Amino acid sequence: MSEYSLSINGKKLKVDVSEDTPLLWVLRDTLDLTGTKYGCGMAQCGACTIHIDGMPTRSCVTPVTLAIGKEITTIEGLSENGDHPVQKAWDTLDVPQCGFCQSGQMMTAAALLKENPNPDEEEISMAMSAHICRCGTYHRINEAVKLAAKLQKR
Repeated sequence: MSEYSLSINGKKLKVDVSEDTPLLWVLRDTLDLTGTKYGCGMAQCGACTIHIDGMPTRSCVTPVTLAIGKEITTIEGLSENGDHPVQKAWDTLDVPQCGFCQSGQMMTAAALLKENPNPDEEEISMAMSAHICRCGTYHRINEAVKLAAKLQKR
């Protein structure tokens, strides 16, 4: 075990874990940031998506050592009070059914809108296509991304 200093949601935190521990387990088990979900463990479903230096990253396959010196943002860090445009859009359109994949979906949507504040339908579909929603709420997810784009312009 080794001690690592990480920057998570704007805070400097120390963790004592093995160097090959996936960041997902550091977040969930060591730091009790349980908004990031475990889905497949193979970076295929997107439930574990977080931001590392603003880029959507699958935390289930990212060793803690790759996050040292970088800014990590989880769903808990997207907004302290839930007023990020993506969070507002998800709430307004009542997107989740079971909700399991939603934090990963929202993190990808937030990264997309930061890079491209006005994505078209195809760009939204491409960005979000790397996620699996077991409930099939893809239409509502895409509509929420469009709404979030409008909300962030205000």
